[in-house]
Amino acid sequence: MNQDKEYILKIARDKNVRFVRLWFSDILGNLKSFAINIDELEDALTEGVRFDGSTLSGVTRTEEHELLAVPDPETFQILPWRPKEDSVARMFCDIYKTDMTPYEGDSRFVLKRALKKAADKGYIFYTGPEIEFFFLKNSTKPEFIDRGGYFDLTPLDTASDYRRQTVLTLQQMGIDIISSHHEGAYSQHEIDLRHTDALATADNILTFRIVAKEIAQMNNIFASFMPKPFSDQNGSGLHIHMSLFKNDKNIFFDKNKDYLLSDTAKHFISGVLKHTNEFFAVTNQWINSYKRFHAEFEAPTFASWGTGSNAMLVRVPECRHDKPNSMRIEIRNPDPSCNPYLALAVILNAGLKGIENNYEFEKPSDMSSKPREGQKLPETLSEALVYFLNSELIDETLGSYIKEIFIENKRIEIDAFNRHVSDFEISNYFHIL
Repeated sequence: MNQDKEYILKIARDKNVRFVRLWFSDILGNLKSFAINIDELEDALTEGVRFDGSTLSGVTRTEEHELLAVPDPETFQILPWRPKEDSVARMFCDIYKTDMTPYEGDSRFVLKRALKKAADKGYIFYTGPEIEFFFLKNSTKPEFIDRGGYFDLTPLDTASDYRRQTVLTLQQMGIDIISSHHEGAYSQHEIDLRHTDALATADNILTFRIVAKEIAQMNNIFASFMPKPFSDQNGSGLHIHMSLFKNDKNIFFDKNKDYLLSDTAKHFISGVLKHTNEFFAVTNQWINSYKRFHAEFEAPTFASWGTGSNAMLVRVPECRHDKPNSMRIEIRNPDPSCNPYLALAVILNAGLKGIENNYEFEKPSDMSSKPREGQKLPETLSEALVYFLNSELIDETLGSYIKEIFIENKRIEIDAFNRHVSDFEISNYFHIL
């Protein structure tokens, strides 16, 4: 830590950093922050900075309680959109109680705990997200900027410059980008991040969301990560490519097995499929999330796996025999508005359960035939919460504190939704009732 601290302090001096924004996530995955003067950075790296911990509880915030935000030196980055003459940096923080024990309500700690469980078995969990989102005219109501489609170019992809600015800014912040393109819906875009360890992926997803919004704001438009802002267009997904490495080898690959999937990979997939309904409320946490899950909108509706169809919950992309380290599986149900720390933690632990218990592996689903009974995904947040409440996986992964606060947040959301009279009700019922 001392070497890291000295290195960070030197960079801060060399780059004329005047303020450091300390970043952390609340339980719903909203990025929270407060700034410290550069003169406070040395003490912050050693002792943390006290703040009101009720900000981590989402909309259920009640009484104040004091916690410590301890910056992670590996996450120090200059914010490219701030003035260069008086630079501003950011650092992600781990949250501790005042006695310096980890805070049970810290989402980042939940993922770290899951990664340690994997590491104790010799595994490193690598992930690479495909992030879909919309660039829209304003933040007051969803209005298209363009009417482009999948992989379209100018003139249909009129927001290509905004997407390019987003990519360049992410790269300035040390985030490697594989590709970017216009997505299937009007005004929808996708940017794919390179595989890295899961903790860095979660940090990168939060960074991605704020970068896209900053770029949009600078161009007088709005970036939205709402899962389904338009009824007649595809929603936005967060497709996550995953692999497990052990001793620098991808243990999901086996050249002698069907689909090149090792037994470990097959058990991991089986664990994800078996426990999907239990963690669905985490990966798809909003009422709006469930408007996306219809087959005609390229989203899964059953807990199935396959090698090609975009209707599968888990897809196994083709892998070359001579590139074993590129073997991966892709989970397609999460959306970009989830809490990435909690989402990656529950997905990892579901897969590990499959490995630990040798879950039976079934053949890939044929979506032209009737799907197997019992494999239907939750159709509403309320339905997903029933599975969530009764899940040992959730208890083990999130812990009782986060589970209770998460449930409280979702009940508030559902109650507010149930009391709201929608445009649908007015247009369909008012004139006849």
